[in-house]
Amino acid sequence: MPESITERRTATLAGALAIVALMASGAWFVGSRIESPADVAARTAPPTPSPILVPIEQRVLSADVVTRGTARFGLPQPVSIAPSTLKGAAALITTLPLRNTALREGDVILTASGRPVVVLQGQVPAYRDLVPGSSGDDVLQLEQALVRLGFEPGPVDGTYDARTSAAVASWYKSRKWEPFGPTREQIAAVRALEREWGDAEKARIAAAAASASAFLAVAAARASAVHNVQAAMVDSAAGPAASAPPLTIQNERAKAEYANTAAAADLEVQINEQALIALDPRQTEAARRAAEAKLQVARAAKERIRVEGELAVQAAERDAKLSAQRAAVARSAAASARLEGDRAIRAALDAEKLAALDARMASERAAQLAADLDAVKRRLGVQIPADEVVFFRSFPIRVEEVTASVGAAATGTLMSVTDNQLSIDSSLPLDAAPLVKPGMRVAIDEQSLGIKATGVVDTVANTPGTRGVDGFHFYMSIRIDPTPARLEGLSVRLTIPVESTKGTVTAVPISALSLAPDGTSRIQVNHDGHLDYVTVKSGLSAHGFVEVSAQEGTLSPGQLVVVGYNNSDRRDQK
Repeated sequence: MPESITERRTATLAGALAIVALMASGAWFVGSRIESPADVAARTAPPTPSPILVPIEQRVLSADVVTRGTARFGLPQPVSIAPSTLKGAAALITTLPLRNTALREGDVILTASGRPVVVLQGQVPAYRDLVPGSSGDDVLQLEQALVRLGFEPGPVDGTYDARTSAAVASWYKSRKWEPFGPTREQIAAVRALEREWGDAEKARIAAAAASASAFLAVAAARASAVHNVQAAMVDSAAGPAASAPPLTIQNERAKAEYANTAAAADLEVQINEQALIALDPRQTEAARRAAEAKLQVARAAKERIRVEGELAVQAAERDAKLSAQRAAVARSAAASARLEGDRAIRAALDAEKLAALDARMASERAAQLAADLDAVKRRLGVQIPADEVVFFRSFPIRVEEVTASVGAAATGTLMSVTDNQLSIDSSLPLDAAPLVKPGMRVAIDEQSLGIKATGVVDTVANTPGTRGVDGFHFYMSIRIDPTPARLEGLSVRLTIPVESTKGTVTAVPISALSLAPDGTSRIQVNHDGHLDYVTVKSGLSAHGFVEVSAQEGTLSPGQLVVVGYNNSDRRDQK
């Protein structure tokens, strides 16, 4: 019993001591954590800020469009051959290339009906037969190809002349192919033109002769007209004058009056003689009868003379009337001769004009046929049918797929080829597409694969949603510069500088730029430990840097500018 009391007392004392010790320890801990207001202010005050300084740089700034794309070889191009008007019907395929066959300029891609189909470099597709006398861009690229292949076509001017024809012939023969010469139809056309020209030349000569004859006919008509008019005028002048008829009538009247007077006097004499004989008794009966007979004769003679005089006057008056009529007729004849001469001259002149027109038309026709004949003859040289050449933009190319078969007609798509030019299919967002133009340089890289290359923007679509991209992007293709890296099928990053300073400029981080109270831009520069503000004019900003130029003074590469302040807690620095 006593032991249990002692043990309890001892335990109670130990507990009390433990409680006291615990309380003392708590009091000490609380006391050690109590701070004065000054200590609290000192502890919570911000540390003195330290500026973060970086050097001013000289660098090229450029704003970039960044996107991604997949590299590939050129898109497959379908191959078809144009029909030739020189040959008529389509040829039959006799040989075809194997898939993946590499072709260079001047190689034969296939043969059709035993004739070669050659590949050449050019932008314009073969669409017609190239014959002597042709001209155009397709002829120009043919001449350029001949030069590259080592054949001299003469002036490279886009005109297929005799020297071009000779170069084509040499090229075909060097490849053991027979040059394509004139066709039967072309030769027949030449012969037909020669006949037409011969007929036209004969017609020209005949028309020239007719024109010369018509010229002489005009001269003859003029001479005949002059002669006829002069003859009519002579006839008119040879007739009685206008005053002649009255004088003739007066003369006849005077003659009639004289004859009547003489007859009257003779009658008077006979009357007297008859009266004397009748009164003379000595006269015989026979004498009286003879005197009476003479008297009767005298009376009859007087009457006859009177009648004859009247008739003569009437005849003179009639002749006078006829003379006036003959004068009028003569004048009419002269006028008629003049008009007839004029008509004959006009007809001769019209005939001369028609003959000259016929001669000119015959000459022009002969000249035109001669020119046509000359042009056709010039086309009789060596020529290239449209189905014997295919133009591609670049070489080398390789056969991607053959869809035609030997023995089939060489029409439609025969195969497809690709070039060895690496390209990248990509897309641009709607806001970036207007900034990118064909010809811009492109940086190509893929850091995870260690790939770096360069290229050029080849195509930017005009509308979104084409060539397999969605309606919020524009298709873009990139032509890759020659590179040893194998990029086909890889997804790569594309960086296109769309704006650049075109050279090194003074640049600082964008964070170094701030606005002054007056709205100007400024940077804070360290001058021997002192920080001074410098007013600047800002330019292009890109990749976290901005182009700056001091409004007063100069800025030098290497000078330190403030981009921020270090406000780290002091306890973090301990």
